[in-house]
Amino acid sequence: MNKVLVEIDNLHKYFGRNEVLKGINMSIRRQDVVCLLGPSGAGKSTLLRCINRLEEPTSGRIFIDGEEITSHGVNLNYMRSEIGMVFQSFNLFPHLNALENCTLALSKVRKMRKKEAEQRAREMLRQVGLENKADSKPKELSGGQQQRVAIARALSMNPKLMLFDEPTSALDPELIGEVLDTMIDLAEKGMTMIVVTHEMGFARKAATRVSVLDHGLILEDNTPDKVFDAPEHPRTKEFLSKIL
Repeated sequence: MNKVLVEIDNLHKYFGRNEVLKGINMSIRRQDVVCLLGPSGAGKSTLLRCINRLEEPTSGRIFIDGEEITSHGVNLNYMRSEIGMVFQSFNLFPHLNALENCTLALSKVRKMRKKEAEQRAREMLRQVGLENKADSKPKELSGGQQQRVAIARALSMNPKLMLFDEPTSALDPELIGEVLDTMIDLAEKGMTMIVVTHEMGFARKAATRVSVLDHGLILEDNTPDKVFDAPEHPRTKEFLSKIL
């Protein structure tokens, strides 16, 4: 059995009086690929952002590899260096080329020497199929290529966990496939991933589990086949009927 990597215990998140997460419980094992599905406003992105403390949970606990990251005094910078995150927008530094975008955190956070950092970054650019774009700046890359650089940047830190927040939603339809192919390749190589997505084909193909959220609750959590082909919760059936 793969060891539990992420443990979420009774997680609540309020924005003012609005309770966005209503007691989330979740265990994610190493090499799991968990896709979070659900309508807009369900709490999916908030859950993802709580996992790396970009949002501060109101109550509840989160453990990464056995360490409680919601405890007082936790080293947030170190903890975040162990968790890669890829956003809807690519968030690349426009004045840096692809290689420099990937080496920046290696130099500043991991304190790697320049040569070692560049070697690691080139390996990750090669992994996402962009080694030949190492000297290109973001404006010289397509949206799909920029998102793949963002994935390479996150991978360069050798994270234990990758979080993806609708990574293809800002892309033109013809560019989505290249990003999803990169993510499928990561999944096949054993990367633990939590993915907020509306790409049902990806969820069916790459996910080990699918969790359906609505109004801050997990309605359904099962294998892709069971969620897509035999959903149990009426709200899941209604949601899937509108998007499939």
